[in-house]
Amino acid sequence: MNYSFRQLKAFLLVSELGNFTRAAERMHITQAGLSVMMRELEAQFGSRLFNRTTRNVGLTAAGEKLLPAAQSAIEQLEQAAAAIGDIGQQARQTLRMAATPLVSSSLLPEVFGAFHRKHPHVNLQLQDDDLARVHALVESGEADFGLGFFFKAERGIERTLLCSFSLMRVAPLRAKRVPGQQPVGKVKWSALQDERLIGLPRDNPIQQFVDNHLAKIGRANEDRACFRHFDTLIGMVAAGMGSTVIPSFALLACRHHQVATDILVEPEESLGFYRISKRGRAKPALMQEFSDTLVSLLPR
Repeated sequence: MNYSFRQLKAFLLVSELGNFTRAAERMHITQAGLSVMMRELEAQFGSRLFNRTTRNVGLTAAGEKLLPAAQSAIEQLEQAAAAIGDIGQQARQTLRMAATPLVSSSLLPEVFGAFHRKHPHVNLQLQDDDLARVHALVESGEADFGLGFFFKAERGIERTLLCSFSLMRVAPLRAKRVPGQQPVGKVKWSALQDERLIGLPRDNPIQQFVDNHLAKIGRANEDRACFRHFDTLIGMVAAGMGSTVIPSFALLACRHHQVATDILVEPEESLGFYRISKRGRAKPALMQEFSDTLVSLLPR
């Protein structure tokens, strides 16, 4: 059989109203069109479904048999359609993102709070992992977008520059201050000439970028203590293990430690902070607004 949802819906309306004219008006079609639909339905079942008189329309015995089955079918289809609509609505109201641990712990909590106050019904989902994993999550579709320092555009990935951060020296603080109140100064690269340096692992793209500039003062690719995570690195600086060079986006994390922060100048170098997304995939409706909120709250 090849009957349609629309035919069953029309059958139920006619049986409920007992009138072809009113049923046709309810469905916004002509009475002739409704009559054709019912004749086609009767042909499908090989039996008359209605007794038609000049005053009303009633169900035949065959129509009485079809009625509960049609009611059940329409109810189940409408419930399924509503559930599918809810799934689509939930998908439209979910933002799935991936970011590196320091971005996740230092930058995003304030952004999440500000965005949630404006859009309390949006489900924000975050996976924090290393840069390569963030890229993989976006590429596989497990994350709608990723945040971090992505040095080159990969095939099939769209990069959007959100902000640029200067490189800064983080050094042990000689005199104690109240956490969060240390100022940001400026210092020349040449001031690093005789400082003990610690850093990220050599295979880290940010460390490679830093080493390119340390090479200009003869300090690249030295044997030095390395720590994989920014929080650990900053904590080691505070403990007196040495100074380090990292992007100024880590300022928020530095405020929790007894460290001095100075932008490196002559020259002042910066790193691009990017949002990445899968090229060709539909963008979530609120992704741009979330990005705008992030940029407005980033440390300068």
